[in-house]
Amino acid sequence: MSSNLRLCLVLHNHQPIGNFDEVIEQAYYDSYLPFLDVFESYSQICISLHTSGPLLRWIEQRFPEYVRRVATLVAAGRIEILGGPFYEPILPILPSRDRIGQICAYSEYLNSLFGTQIRGMWMPERVWETALVSDIAKASIQYTVLDDFHFKAAGLSEQDLTGCFITEHDGSNLKVFPGSERLRYLIPFADVEQTIEYCRQVAQRDPNATLVFGDDGEKFGTWPDTKDHVYQRGWLRRFFDALEANSTWLKTATLSTVAKDQAPRGKVYLPDCSYREMTEWALPVTQHELYQELSTELSKHPRWDEISQFMRGGNWRNFLVRYAESNEMYARMMEISRALEDARRRSGDAELLSEVEDNLYRGQCNCAYWHGAFGGIYLPHLRNAIYSELIAADNQLEYLEHGKASFVEARSEDYNFDLRPEVKLANEQFVAYFAPAAGGMMYELDVRATRQNLLATMQRRPEAYHQKILNATAHQATDHVKSIHDQVVLKQAGLENLIQYDAYPRKSFLEHFFDNDVAAASVADGSAMERGDFVAQRFDAKLRRAASKIQLQLSRDGNAWGIPFRLTKAVTVEAGSPLLDIVYLLEGLPRDRELHLAVEWNFAGLPAGADDRYFYDARGTRLGHLGTRMNLSATQHLGMIDQWQGVDILVGLSRPSGLWTFPVESVSQSEAGYELVHQSVCVMPHWLVRGDHEGKWSVQMQIRIAQSKQPCVIAEQVTQDFVMATSQAT
Repeated sequence: MSSNLRLCLVLHNHQPIGNFDEVIEQAYYDSYLPFLDVFESYSQICISLHTSGPLLRWIEQRFPEYVRRVATLVAAGRIEILGGPFYEPILPILPSRDRIGQICAYSEYLNSLFGTQIRGMWMPERVWETALVSDIAKASIQYTVLDDFHFKAAGLSEQDLTGCFITEHDGSNLKVFPGSERLRYLIPFADVEQTIEYCRQVAQRDPNATLVFGDDGEKFGTWPDTKDHVYQRGWLRRFFDALEANSTWLKTATLSTVAKDQAPRGKVYLPDCSYREMTEWALPVTQHELYQELSTELSKHPRWDEISQFMRGGNWRNFLVRYAESNEMYARMMEISRALEDARRRSGDAELLSEVEDNLYRGQCNCAYWHGAFGGIYLPHLRNAIYSELIAADNQLEYLEHGKASFVEARSEDYNFDLRPEVKLANEQFVAYFAPAAGGMMYELDVRATRQNLLATMQRRPEAYHQKILNATAHQATDHVKSIHDQVVLKQAGLENLIQYDAYPRKSFLEHFFDNDVAAASVADGSAMERGDFVAQRFDAKLRRAASKIQLQLSRDGNAWGIPFRLTKAVTVEAGSPLLDIVYLLEGLPRDRELHLAVEWNFAGLPAGADDRYFYDARGTRLGHLGTRMNLSATQHLGMIDQWQGVDILVGLSRPSGLWTFPVESVSQSEAGYELVHQSVCVMPHWLVRGDHEGKWSVQMQIRIAQSKQPCVIAEQVTQDFVMATSQAT
């Protein structure tokens, strides 16, 4: 064959911040190590390799021999190391200073580790916006890989995409390679000859063309069924054998070689985009379902290949809209980034600021901020890991400002970018955020000592794949290995009966009014009718300050069952105290009728089903693990302890109450299939309230958060001792 084709094989290996060691180790033995074992013996083949910072640091610590083997192949010119942002963030949502900082920090680390010079980078999730070009250029990066989907969205045809292009912003240039979606679906799922034949067709059509395969290294062993397919049944060796057998016209090359030797095909300006599947996942669920329906219908059209290039979904940033929890992490990250920049101007403690920077960068890791074929934001341990890093950074910044002294402070500003002010209460024990315009709810509660956000909860929403679960039939065995995007695997039976949606965020400091005889099961499954207008509605906010304490008062004139009354709730935070003091005052209540008030609290990061994580009563007696459904009566104390993490939460009430507890569990998708995931535990004290001679009713609560591995035993007199007079509190 007179034509030649260069094939760039670009592997992206990644594990997110917070993933379990055993999961990463399994991926190492299933994917990263066996791929290297096979690759080493094929001396004519070269690749470009990107390993994300979280994963590479993990491998360096536990398997340094792997790093040494890769370094040897780098020196031999067989592996090109690609850089990128250190902790795999979605670059468009970062401030410019953090984009440049992350890329430069990782290049420096890689240059030192492998004795190389980083010139190219992997674009996390291929989420692209043109404004990135100038920041990437400032970080001394010359080229990157996107998907051919980006280029087709800019108007180029598939036949045009056989080399690199130049793009520009603000006078800075960057070379961009189009990664082939066709190759992404062929490798490693189709027969080897199909890939070779596709390359042959391109080479015959376009002499001296370059094709780029760029995708997850986990496809080679970690994705379902691929370990057996790729290694045990020999797909990878057959693929490499075929590449060597056709090496007279089909040669592998690194991106650096092509960028240096081959002139760009031209200039292009790409729209804001990501890979095709990501644009679908970013759509609202109803539009996602419509997109899938139309795609299926139109794919039967004889001109589908031409039509498909004009179809794309939404923008990645809309994950911040689809999931309020994603926006909460984003807003907290942005707050820390701004605070760090301010601290750089005021402090000369370079070592401490470097630690804060690393925590911030780690807290920008993308995986917990979105959801697609992987668990993403639905995985509590990933959300917890992000908050752990951000809280660690915040702790250090507060230390710079306050030292070891006790303090209490309150700030009101638009923290979550919705043009409505939120309120932040903080001391050296914890940080709490409130949204007066959204039911006065507490939406974040950071425990400094354990670096946990106890309100990293998850509201259950419709997802497009829920219909697949509802339609799923018995699994039929097949020898065909499917892409992760095509599989429907139910990890447990009965999931179709466990899909449930929440009408409001699963946060805390929320007030419900239910029918007086409502069943606990109805509250837990969401079928109980909401009879009041307080949840998610606007409250008026007022801050009261004293020398060592601050109180946030939230009031609303609302109604239940059409009966108007005023509800005021207040939370007090004191310097040095681990307590949230909470008071409710209802005014204008009827004296001849009882209303059923329930106050909702959710606690995340406390897993269910483990013996060392349980509810307990005032005597310290175990009441069941943290997924237990309880319907208690005449209760004034309930404790929750996680002995593994060392956090103890005690709820105290000035009036005996009924008390419901139940788990909040989502049915969500991960790479291994569909599964039930424990998100949080709901604790809901409730009372039948009636107005006194003045039409008033009140109750006080205390939430005590301690770093402890032993439950707090309550003496009998504590109930009276710990309750301040309601008149004093309000």
